[in-house]
Amino acid sequence: MRKANAALLVGLCLTFPAAATDVQYDRKASRPAWSELTSRQRAILAPLRGEWDRMDDTRRRKWVRIARRYPEMSAKQQQRLQQRMSEWAGLSAQERSAVREKYRKLEQLPPAKHREIAGEWTRYQRFLAQQESRRKNPTAGALADESAEPASPTSPVEAE
Repeated sequence: MRKANAALLVGLCLTFPAAATDVQYDRKASRPAWSELTSRQRAILAPLRGEWDRMDDTRRRKWVRIARRYPEMSAKQQQRLQQRMSEWAGLSAQERSAVREKYRKLEQLPPAKHREIAGEWTRYQRFLAQQESRRKNPTAGALADESAEPASPTSPVEAE
């Protein structure tokens, strides 16, 4: 019994330092940490601040690359990116997972189906723009071209 306890004790002594090392390694801060970003990068990526610590290194590096390209984007692209980051940050982990899965499914579609979906998406975006325009200027709706193809009220991603 003493030999068994001694062996167990020696085993635990040898195991715990290794386990502690593994834990420290797992807890090692992902790079880049928020504090390691430049002030400009932090300003650009501000909508993701609350999520940054939960992101893996790959996602962090992706966002840093996007932040580098940000100054070269048009004002409209910058505004769209900021809006998308805010929307993404507002999603739950489950919702993000669902979005990623839909994206993976879309990526696996043949090129012809990609073009079809892109066309549907363009029509849907036009439809939304028309609705917004009519909301802002109700008299403009009466002047809209009635011969325009009606847009589908559902997103092509949701139409799968």
